[in-house]
Amino acid sequence: MQFTGKTVLVTGGSAGIGREIALAFAKNGASVAIFGTNEERSQGVVREMESLKIDNAQRFGYYLVDVSKTKEVETTILQLLSAWGQVDILVNNAGITRDNLLMRMSEEDWDLVVDVNLKSIYNTCRILARPMMKARAGKIINITSVIGLTGNAGQVNYSASKAGMIGFTKSLAKELASRGICVNCVAPGYIQTQMTEGLSPQVKNEVLSKVPLSRIGQPSEVAHAVLFLASDQANYITGQVLTVDGGMVM
Repeated sequence: MQFTGKTVLVTGGSAGIGREIALAFAKNGASVAIFGTNEERSQGVVREMESLKIDNAQRFGYYLVDVSKTKEVETTILQLLSAWGQVDILVNNAGITRDNLLMRMSEEDWDLVVDVNLKSIYNTCRILARPMMKARAGKIINITSVIGLTGNAGQVNYSASKAGMIGFTKSLAKELASRGICVNCVAPGYIQTQMTEGLSPQVKNEVLSKVPLSRIGQPSEVAHAVLFLASDQANYITGQVLTVDGGMVM
């Protein structure tokens, strides 16, 4: 899949699944901007993208942004549009966890997870919807989670935010379809990232027992699904949730 001439914005693009998505687009000819909160990691991803580019016209860059802050996101996206001219593909990947049972969960941990995971996609989509509508083209891919489909004890905040992303995606898909813009979700399952590496062997074995393919997924496998939905091969797909989970949710 070639994305030559396309500009991609990936939030949470400095590590894990977001990094893999950014690198995959770079390898396929796109110009890529990432939003992150860690400058050193962001710089490292930009260097990796530079080493993978296939076209001298490709551009790469990063912005340090708290995606939960509406004004901060608006200002930064307007700067990006001014400098790069357009954003053809938006991948909302930024996300965090603050796990605990509801009875022990602080209001701060509830608000933080909902703001970073869910409010962030309001912040980005609200600004980029207008230029995409004007161009009568665009792809928006929101990275949700199988936990948004199934729920999980100890993750009411995370599950609520990821389920909210799915409802948001389906509603926005209906709003933007007449302008040729496709909006979809990718729902990863158990993927090898820093977020999952901290789990105990007992928890890992318990999770893997629920995966029919009997293995952990790789960030690259999520990236491949994102590239498909962002490509012209998926121009008749919108409002959908594509699970990348080894069969956990059937």
